[in-house]
Amino acid sequence: MRQLLWWLIGGSRGGKNRLRIVRTLQARPMNTNQLSNELDLNYKTVQHHLEVLEENDVVTTSGDNYGKMYFLTDRMSENLDILEEIADQADIEGESDGA
Repeated sequence: MRQLLWWLIGGSRGGKNRLRIVRTLQARPMNTNQLSNELDLNYKTVQHHLEVLEENDVVTTSGDNYGKMYFLTDRMSENLDILEEIADQADIEGESDGA
């Protein structure tokens, strides 16, 4: 999981937005539109990052179409400490971490 998170968060241009999405979903599940509004990001940008995160077992969904809600996977929830460690080491700030 550590290597995967380094690649998704610490080693890519989209890492900061992916970190923000994961941290936001820690608080509560949301759909793409809610995340877009909450994070003030373009809908298509959020949609792209969610697809990448879902393909890599970081988020999962329930429902379909516009009602599709995103949740952190159990695997991601169990490794949030690694996520924060990588965010610190890569010097990435997200909005939900109180920084």
